[in-house]
Amino acid sequence: MILAQQLLLGLLIGGLYGLAAAGLSLVFGVMRVLNVAHGELIMLGGYGAFWLAALLGVDPFASLALVIPGALLLGAILYWGLFGFVVRAHEETRVKNSLLIGFGLALALHALAVRLWTADERSIPTSYGGAVLSVGELSIPLVRLATLVLALLLIGALQLLLSRWRWGKAIRATAEDWQAALLTGIDIRRAYLLAFALGTALAGAAGTLVTVAYSVSPSIGLEWTLKALIVVVLAGLGSMMGTFVGGLVLGLAEAASAATFGGPYREIVGLVIFVVVLTVRPRGLFGR
Repeated sequence: MILAQQLLLGLLIGGLYGLAAAGLSLVFGVMRVLNVAHGELIMLGGYGAFWLAALLGVDPFASLALVIPGALLLGAILYWGLFGFVVRAHEETRVKNSLLIGFGLALALHALAVRLWTADERSIPTSYGGAVLSVGELSIPLVRLATLVLALLLIGALQLLLSRWRWGKAIRATAEDWQAALLTGIDIRRAYLLAFALGTALAGAAGTLVTVAYSVSPSIGLEWTLKALIVVVLAGLGSMMGTFVGGLVLGLAEAASAATFGGPYREIVGLVIFVVVLTVRPRGLFGR
């Protein structure tokens, strides 16, 4: 029963892994840009939700309605100010240049967060934070269950946006072949901008849900960037729902290893999965 409880909790945090990785997967799949500051964007989303709750009394789940547009705008600003210069280079050099810019941005955002908000962990206390649903001998924290459901809904909304919206189709076409998309009249720079802004918005949403269910501090950026990278490699590019499932798989794998070998090993299993998938199936489980 202890194993079942651990697997349940792993499944709940796995939904956040999938949501955190979706933004990174979208940006890399469309722009061939690896934003290693993605975790810091998640951190900023978490602080946005925290301060909305602390200063204005906004419910943390309702704060998504403000954090997501704010993160969307931040993504547009970062693209115009930094990453828009990267996509002008050849695809072979984009990853290298984006790594340099991403590392610099990550360090700057981390230092700024420590300066403004100290290095202490912060969480959002709510009246329903301790509510638990009992199913047999299993205990399901309702807040974490809600974050899983919201993460799934956000991934589904993104999938619908990419498949039905005119510019969503343009983003998909640019991801498949930017030269052919350019020849058909698609403004690929605008497609890049929208993809980066949407990826940042997903990061902000993930940060909000992380803060609601767990806590936020300036140091969580690197951890969540690594989680997102592992999920992207595990799931592959081309499927947002596949990315979500990849997050669930990572959460379950971490929970199983923690229950079997002990808590410190939960971090190792992700790196093992990363290496094995790159060796055996480089395009991932759901890559197209």
